[in-house]
Amino acid sequence: MAIVTDRPDSPDAPDDPGPSTELEPAGDGAAVEVMSRTGVFARPTHATGWREWLFTVDHKKIGIMYGALALFWFLVGGIEIGLVRLQLWAPDGEVISADFYNQLFTMHGVTMVFLVIMPLANAFANYLVPLQIGARDVAFPRLNALGLWIFFFGGIFLNLSWFLGGGADGGWFAYAPNTGLAYSPGNGMDFYALGLQIAGIASLLGALNLLVTIINMRCPGMTLLRMPVFTWMILVVQFLLVFALPVITVALILLTFDRTFDANFFDVSAGADPLLWQHLFWIFGHPEVYILILPAFGIVSETLPVFSRKPLFGYPIVVLSGAAIGFMGWGVWAHHMFTAGMGPVSVAAFSATTMFIAVPTGVKILNWIATMWAGKVRFTVPMMFSVSLVSMFTIGGLSGVMHAIAPADTQQTDTYFIVAHFHYVLVGGALMGMFAGLYYWWPKAFGYHLNEWMGRWHFWLMLIGFNTTFGPMHIVGLQGMARRHSVYGEFDGFEFWNKVATIGYFFMFVAMAILAVNIFRTWGRYRRGLEPQADADPWDGRTLEWAIPSPAPEHNFDYVPVVTDVDDFWHKKYQPDSDGRLRRIANGKDIAQRGDQHPHLPSPSYWPIVLAMGLPLIGFGLIYNLWIAGIGLLLLVGSMYGWSLEPPTDPDAAHGHHDDHDHDDGGHDGDGDGHAEQNGELAASATNGEAAGD
Repeated sequence: MAIVTDRPDSPDAPDDPGPSTELEPAGDGAAVEVMSRTGVFARPTHATGWREWLFTVDHKKIGIMYGALALFWFLVGGIEIGLVRLQLWAPDGEVISADFYNQLFTMHGVTMVFLVIMPLANAFANYLVPLQIGARDVAFPRLNALGLWIFFFGGIFLNLSWFLGGGADGGWFAYAPNTGLAYSPGNGMDFYALGLQIAGIASLLGALNLLVTIINMRCPGMTLLRMPVFTWMILVVQFLLVFALPVITVALILLTFDRTFDANFFDVSAGADPLLWQHLFWIFGHPEVYILILPAFGIVSETLPVFSRKPLFGYPIVVLSGAAIGFMGWGVWAHHMFTAGMGPVSVAAFSATTMFIAVPTGVKILNWIATMWAGKVRFTVPMMFSVSLVSMFTIGGLSGVMHAIAPADTQQTDTYFIVAHFHYVLVGGALMGMFAGLYYWWPKAFGYHLNEWMGRWHFWLMLIGFNTTFGPMHIVGLQGMARRHSVYGEFDGFEFWNKVATIGYFFMFVAMAILAVNIFRTWGRYRRGLEPQADADPWDGRTLEWAIPSPAPEHNFDYVPVVTDVDDFWHKKYQPDSDGRLRRIANGKDIAQRGDQHPHLPSPSYWPIVLAMGLPLIGFGLIYNLWIAGIGLLLLVGSMYGWSLEPPTDPDAAHGHHDDHDHDDGGHDGDGDGHAEQNGELAASATNGEAAGD
């Protein structure tokens, strides 16, 4: 453990550092115990340029990289489904083969669920959760970096199947027996099973890290019912991940054994249960829906109050509703299986639970509407996307409640009505909410705003294109158009609405192109000094991330904040006058911390990316040759050994960065105390608010 001491005679200071340690100044008169270099086990030093990102353990950089990867895979998933829409432009389409069509819709679903929406939520969670709870980093910084790189290599591994025989072709849900060697003889489903296991490891590491961070590292005064709603929803999601991922992992391991080692877990002719896979998948799959949507619920619960200039209506009820959704989500999985022959008792039970789970979701919608009601609404781009979530998700929720009625569900199963419902939930809900978060927190992450005019074009084209694409699918679904069919007949009556849907897809494609242009154009202008620097609190925000400069400094907080209420930062700007009316008493940018302190932070590390490389090698070995798996296993074990011997401190760092913050004084150095006093804050001990070493 690296030890920071404020004076040489501190009881925490070692009596004899020994030959492998030395005491170095930390830049403020303190002494820092650091381990000397140990050959290849030394920490990266003076990382700049691409190395700064490759070896970083900073939660903010990791969050940004999650977001960048998600947007890249969004492009890939968009191209995949674009080819599907071209195939369905006209009856008896011949743009692509039926086999390639199966691969495209399978990989599109896998990409959008596991490589786009989940990492987008992870991007916001990684960047914002420590800022919103007043911490300087996550609990385990190196573990956080490991999760990122495992996800990176898992996504690449999954998509390398395109170049090694073809993608997975059994649907994103991979129902048996379609995934067996008899129906999927290529390697696509092997890449699917192993790739999702790799990505699942990343998600599980991230979930455990964020759970420890939120539970243990909140700043003084921040009780659970003072946490921002976004952090609350992330907390619920991490519990869902911890309990849901093992279920799908078991299913994927069984599938791997079936395909690789000739096991018979899903071979009905050998005595397997024909519904085993469906139960395992959907016990994971329906909580997964809430894993995808709850972060977006948290985002709009932050943006709607800010741009309505009102507190969130019924904060405790919104929090309770989110927790209730997470809990009740475990009891509805079998509504995906009403036509599978479970029997009337099971169907009736899951019909009832499906109706009940609509209640906490409806409560959230009513709270959001009440928040906007009679507010001074500002229709910025984040607000427009937030309102679109409320409206589009309501449509998706209503069509979902229809599936609680078993006869209606039976008619709609495996039709395009289900496709429409699913996309109104995950695109109209999750993605619209995440676009709101993208525009809302962009200035905090990068120090400048995205162009508002281009953002409005992005919004309107996205909204119009989305409804033009998926609205007609309700119609053709009720008319009987089956999903996952690569062609339809000339006289089936589906051509007109399929043409409309394909046109809508191109609207959305143009919308995303505008977003890309907006990002790169404003970035270029900002680098040339043509975009103004965003101040600390550009939106008149309510939560702690707006109490620090934009972009957020590496150490987050000069001193650990002390919280006394929900939306504590907002209450420092507004107080009631003698008549009980709220009056502004300060500007956010004036009371925000300066970001000029240099507390001790975790050092970069080589080992997360090196260790992550071993997992895809093991995957390749299981598919092609076990010797390759052996190499991957050696790399994995060797990296763990190197990880354990890595010095906790970078000896060359100017300020003695290290992995243990337990003894950091929360920024009581230089003029940090004076700045705290200017804002009427108490500079608190970091024991409850600093990142622990890993």
